[in-house]
Amino acid sequence: MKKRVYSSIAVLITLALLFVLKIFVSDYFFDALVGVLACYGTFEMSKMLTKMGRFNFHYVAVFFPVLMFSMNLLGVQFAANSGDFLWILYTFLIDIGLILLVATGLFLYQLIFRKKTMNEIAVRDIKNISLARFSFKKAINTLIAFVYPSFFLLFFVFINHFNVLPLRKLDGLTSDFSTFVLLTTFLIPIFTDTFAMLMGSLIGGKKLCPKISPNKTISGAVGGTAWCVLLCACFYLICGCIESFAPLMTILPIWMYLIIVFLGSVVAQLGDIFESFIKRRANVKDSGKFLPGHGGCLDRIDSHIFVATYILIAFWIFAI
Repeated sequence: MKKRVYSSIAVLITLALLFVLKIFVSDYFFDALVGVLACYGTFEMSKMLTKMGRFNFHYVAVFFPVLMFSMNLLGVQFAANSGDFLWILYTFLIDIGLILLVATGLFLYQLIFRKKTMNEIAVRDIKNISLARFSFKKAINTLIAFVYPSFFLLFFVFINHFNVLPLRKLDGLTSDFSTFVLLTTFLIPIFTDTFAMLMGSLIGGKKLCPKISPNKTISGAVGGTAWCVLLCACFYLICGCIESFAPLMTILPIWMYLIIVFLGSVVAQLGDIFESFIKRRANVKDSGKFLPGHGGCLDRIDSHIFVATYILIAFWIFAI
């Protein structure tokens, strides 16, 4: 328990420091954190896939996020310099193209180096499988690690630079919109997870999905979302009293913000359940040992991965 508390304090201090650096120094400090989490999260995902019997290119999976991370930063710069938001859409398409291209390259690599691939099949003692089928499955498994968590997690890069993106409703706005959106992206999973656990422990009741995550209850899910909406409403009102955020509140009414938060809380819980499903398939309790007392990197950011994707889309729709 002490390890869990100390780790939580260390994480909160690190996040607070990064937000201070973002506001007063540069956005790129936060980008660096996202890049590290993407690589380490993919490392854990690759290991869990292997435990499921879904063999993949472990080292390629770990370092591939660096390529997508670089592309996303370039996409932000092109969008900011050109004044054309379509560059962000182009970046999404380039990321998807890179995923498919590298996966195809890995498939062909195994076919070309036939002897090496056949040796791997023999060492792993895989029966009744052809060279082409094994190569295809290994390439697809690596592609899965590219997509989850890397592709979705790296949406944080766009959220982190929301202020410089050419969005119609934000033209001339002096508020630090990216900090507000980024804080919202972090607070939704934190509030939801914390109060889902507390309300579930206090009230108990029927299980939400006992076959996937036996500790989750319906009362916890409802309570987590309710408290998340309430606390985010308080956060919105506090931001409205801060001079640097006040102009934003004139174009983002509280009812619209709370709808975004409500749906985000639901998405956060789906992300948590999805990660539990993967761990159950891999027959592991934790995704890794990234944080003492907490488990792996994916155990801590599973909700954030889904919420980041949702928040980017939700605020993008609002901002245009």
